Amino acid sequence: MNQLLGLFALVLIILLGSALCSGVEAALLTVNPLRVHELAVRPVKVRGARTLQLLKNRMGRALAVLVIANNAFNIFGSLMLGGYVSHVFEQNGIDGVALPIFSMGLTLLVILLGEILPKAIGSRLAVGVSLAAAPAVTILLRLLLPVVLLLEWLMPAITAENEISTDEGEIRLLARLGSQKGQIEADEAAMIGKVFQLNDLTARDLMVPRVAADTLPGMEPLRNLKIVLLENSTSWWVVLGEEVDEVLGVVSRENLLAALLAGREDITVASLSEPVEFVPEMIRADRLLTAMRRRSYAVRVVVDEFGAFVGVVGAEAVLAVLAGWWRRPQRCEDVTRTNYLVERGMP
Repeated sequence: MNQLLGLFALVLIILLGSALCSGVEAALLTVNPLRVHELAVRPVKVRGARTLQLLKNRMGRALAVLVIANNAFNIFGSLMLGGYVSHVFEQNGIDGVALPIFSMGLTLLVILLGEILPKAIGSRLAVGVSLAAAPAVTILLRLLLPVVLLLEWLMPAITAENEISTDEGEIRLLARLGSQKGQIEADEAAMIGKVFQLNDLTARDLMVPRVAADTLPGMEPLRNLKIVLLENSTSWWVVLGEEVDEVLGVVSRENLLAALLAGREDITVASLSEPVEFVPEMIRADRLLTAMRRRSYAVRVVVDEFGAFVGVVGAEAVLAVLAGWWRRPQRCEDVTRTNYLVERGMP
């Protein structure tokens, strides 16, 4: 009777050891490294987070230790158990097909309870299982460090360190998947994609061309511009000098109307203008938005490589990209081709 109890205890030890190794292995492989990094750098310490981050950085070592331990239970433990079972069955007069049946039953239990079920649980509860098991895996790694170093010498591939990295495509994909699963709003996912679009656009794409920009002559007195100011709802004007491409500054409609109401009709537009910041036409939209955040000017004057005034761009143009209102204007050749196809009834 005692031998049968010992046999049951050995089977239980093998199953538990295999299950723990399999579950922890699945959890370590499944847990998101970004989630681990976020837990490790929290102001309020999360127990096991720092240890788990170190394990994730050297994942090859952690997996090597778990594989060694798992196979020690599955292979070595099963061999030892087989010899012990044969002895117990012989002592208790159990023979015939009992031993093959026991071997098949043990194999089935190891597959189901020692591999499949623990890995499913470890994958589902990856964060909790990883945090709880990280200290034990670290201790086991220290005990088996000579064996691990030997394996690293034989197989250099497991020595590589895992670095946290991502790219634009991955972030777009995660945003789209999060929107499909309902984890984030659809408009939030769309805005994430629009943020990356800023890097592909320049001030030349977003600006109002010079021929369409609102400008005022700097030397003109306000009395001559009353009708223009009242009929035009433009918020900002570019103030031009007498020379070609001479930009004196920018002026707001609010300041101009305030001067008129104060009876200052004889002053020139240039005297009310504010300093202007020039930006090259090829500056990327994301850098343009950063520059606008540092300085509160409402508009920027866009210049070409020769310093000539070519257009005006404001913060609203960049924000329109983020909001999804902006559409890339068609080039002349594209418009011509479209009109040609429409005239001939072609799609």
